[in-house]
Amino acid sequence: MSSLRLLRLLSSMTRSVLFVCLGNICRSPTAEAVFRSLADGRGLHIDSAGTSGWHDGERSSPGASAEAQRRGYDMSAIRSRKVTVADFETFDLIIAMDRQNLRDLVDLQPAGSKARLELFLPYAPELNRDEVPDPYYEDNYPEVFDMIETASRALLHDL
Repeated sequence: MSSLRLLRLLSSMTRSVLFVCLGNICRSPTAEAVFRSLADGRGLHIDSAGTSGWHDGERSSPGASAEAQRRGYDMSAIRSRKVTVADFETFDLIIAMDRQNLRDLVDLQPAGSKARLELFLPYAPELNRDEVPDPYYEDNYPEVFDMIETASRALLHDL
C-alpha cells in the first residue's frame, strides 16, 4: 500500500468518540464507561458530555453508578461537562442518545468541522429503537444499560 493511500485510510478512520446526552449524568457517561471497557487497548479516545451544563463537574447519577458497579464498569472518574465547540474538532464521531440532543449538536456544530454526528441505537437495529430513553426520569437503568451494551458492541465492530 502506498504511503499516500495509507494516510488517506488513517485520516478516514474513527479514532475518537464522544457520547452525548442532555445532562451527562446517566446515558452518555454510561456509554463512555461501557465503550471504554469494550475498546480497552484499541487506542481510541473516548469521552462523554451533555448539551446542557446543568450538572457540570458532578458524578454520574446514583442509579447509573449503582448499575455500572453491579455490571463491573467503573464510572468513578467520569464528571459531567458540557459539549464545547472544540469537541467538533477533537472527536471524529459524536454520538447522541436521542433526536433532541442530535438536533442540538447539529445547531452547535461549526461549519467545516470534522466530527460526524449520529444517533447511537441505529447501531443495534435489533432493538427496534432509535433513541436511548432517559433513565433519570424513567428509572429503568438495567434496560438502558442493556441497550447501551448492545449498541456499544455493534459500534466497536463497525469501527
